[in-house]
Amino acid sequence: MTIRYRRAFCSTGILLAAALAGCTPDHPAAPTTIVYVSNADSAEISVLRLDNATGAITPVDTVAVSGKVMPLTTSRDHRILYASLRSAPYSVAAFGIDSATGKLQPNPAVALPDNMAYLSTDRTGRYLFGASYTGDKISVNAIDPSGRVSPEPVQVIATPPHAHSIVTDPSNRYVFAAVLGGDVVLQFRFDEATGRLTPNEPASVATEPGAGPRHLLFHRNGRYVYASNELDGTVTTYRFDPDRGTLTLQHSDSVLPPDFAGGAPATSDLHITPDGRYLYVAERTSSTIAGFRVADATGALTPIGSTPTEAQPRGFGIDPRGRYLIAAGEKSNAITRYTINPDTGALTPGEHLDLGRDPNWVEIIDMP
Repeated sequence: MTIRYRRAFCSTGILLAAALAGCTPDHPAAPTTIVYVSNADSAEISVLRLDNATGAITPVDTVAVSGKVMPLTTSRDHRILYASLRSAPYSVAAFGIDSATGKLQPNPAVALPDNMAYLSTDRTGRYLFGASYTGDKISVNAIDPSGRVSPEPVQVIATPPHAHSIVTDPSNRYVFAAVLGGDVVLQFRFDEATGRLTPNEPASVATEPGAGPRHLLFHRNGRYVYASNELDGTVTTYRFDPDRGTLTLQHSDSVLPPDFAGGAPATSDLHITPDGRYLYVAERTSSTIAGFRVADATGALTPIGSTPTEAQPRGFGIDPRGRYLIAAGEKSNAITRYTINPDTGALTPGEHLDLGRDPNWVEIIDMP
């Protein structure tokens, strides 16, 4: 019996028949959860299924692409996967997502204004944002109703050196770009009718000198923003003013483990559990993931420990229910799945799976 008909059958209230069908009126079948991992040096995307009950990971498919594939993002309805190809000619590959299996159906790649280290969409799904680390710019391209990205950008904006990420706020009225070489987060007003960005007032907020802001993340309550700082091994908390669309720096916390042996920090990705209780930040030099408990009222972070992980973890993801964290190691060519303790936030390592060369980005979604 398909999930769609099972759900309809379960809602009839015929308890015995529903039980025989393997369902109950109050517990519809769980959605299928799919994990996408980009493998840069082998130019392929791994498609994996995540079992919501056990955390088991099952390979589904491996999809070849035409260049060095790195950042991934999905459309708001989870029907399209966008992948940045960071070898010339720089482009975005758009894949249709099969709603039953998660397999990818390729579409022609579309040129982007530069080599994009980060992709995201606005809250309407009508625009694709890009941040170019090597090109020192951000861009906006329109997305048509079929999910196709327009080859002509709406806007390209020069930035200080090494733009590294770009995201919208929950209201879709403001956009922020972390610029690693400039030690700033750029602040823009966003017109979702035209897709254009205009500098906010002020146009930027400074980080600590030498921090090197990399990735940005909004807390689910919309009042706080977190930034992973690549160069000084910290994560910064900003207070967000939703009326003005501006950030105010609050505090920075180290993500380095207590026994850090030295060398240059290389903080990378960060994610928060869907309930907003735990924040995790990857650090590549020590090959660890730092965990923090988040105070909902203030946004303040309390360290809960560092967990050794795959060698040089550039990217990781958390499943939509906040039960599992999957980390990819650039140098180990593998991923590990961790179970998240809901009471403490501690990570317990589980399944390890070898993938392609240089796995660096992890995207986890429920099927629509």
